[in-house]
Amino acid sequence: MEYRTLGKTGIRVSAIGLGCEGFIGMSSEETTRLLDYAVAQGINCIDLYSPNSDMLAHIGKALIGRCGSFVIQGHIGTVWENEQYLRTRDMSKVVLAFERRLELLQTDYLDIGMIHYVDDMADLDKVLNEGIMQQASKWRREGRIRAIGLSSHNPQVAMRAIDSGMIDVLLFAINPCYDLQPASENVEDLWADESYARVLQNIDSDRAALYELCERNGVGIDVMKVFGGGDLLSESRSPFGRAFTPVQCLEYALTRPAVAAVMVGCRNENEIKAAVAWCDASKEEKDYTQVMQGMENFSWKGHCMYCGHCAPCTVGIDIASVNKFYNLTEAEGFVPETVREHYALLNHHASECVQCGKCEKNCPFGVEIRDRMRLAVQCFGY
Repeated sequence: MEYRTLGKTGIRVSAIGLGCEGFIGMSSEETTRLLDYAVAQGINCIDLYSPNSDMLAHIGKALIGRCGSFVIQGHIGTVWENEQYLRTRDMSKVVLAFERRLELLQTDYLDIGMIHYVDDMADLDKVLNEGIMQQASKWRREGRIRAIGLSSHNPQVAMRAIDSGMIDVLLFAINPCYDLQPASENVEDLWADESYARVLQNIDSDRAALYELCERNGVGIDVMKVFGGGDLLSESRSPFGRAFTPVQCLEYALTRPAVAAVMVGCRNENEIKAAVAWCDASKEEKDYTQVMQGMENFSWKGHCMYCGHCAPCTVGIDIASVNKFYNLTEAEGFVPETVREHYALLNHHASECVQCGKCEKNCPFGVEIRDRMRLAVQCFGY
């Protein structure tokens, strides 16, 4: 298993984490058995968006004795009423649900308190200014949560939340289809047939800017909906008309800037096994570009996808990393110190490029890499 640090939080998470959907409806024994299997594969984190009381109680029992070694991301603003899930901004309900969540999980803190499902600006204003953020900050000061997160499907809302300086972790929906779509306050737009009926080119600029903003600001991303509800794994249901493998979807998400982990909703050991297969997969098995090339309505031409096909460089430059660090400077108009430091740590730099063009012949997306290397030299000075 690969472990990554979640932004500036200092929290180390397995690249493959768990969503909670698969645990809903399981018995206590089934929950323990599946969590034991996940831990044996190296998984050390779980996202608990659901306030389902039985599920939380079963997970709490299964995690006894693992406090401190297993990262729990619990959501703030979800309640369990009349045997069903409800999103709420009612502060009395928010506080009671938080206390109940800790009780059921048999813990006195959450590693990440994730403010639940903020997709429109009016709701973000309410979250930031009408109690929820203030309560989350109080819980963090008291040690009842270690970090504050926010979950969203809307890149514009997410960027504004991060610009507030109050967010440590972002839970965001990332996959090749969603990345093509512009921001919307209606999450259903992400998967509507009409959204894919027109020609779509390259990652939406807001989404690219969001990932780079998180990287620059040290906000860690963990990912939801990596398989698009399973549709990306099906040729007949995928908007592309082509099926990805679980490993390809995971590789795509895990190579976006700032992404630390993907929370995968697994219902059984076979689905966990299919997800953790990413850890030992070959370069060829991880290659998502073969699915994304040659489609009439969808193109990523000229956009670096950090896929690594440009390698090996004649002189050993990590071209994908140079491109990523340069991209992190473009929106700012200057070189943030953290980006400068990361660039300096590379074994080889853009100034060493001999302009042979071998990388461009290998690039499946037609990126003008030699020009990018020249721009990187102008930016970083070497």
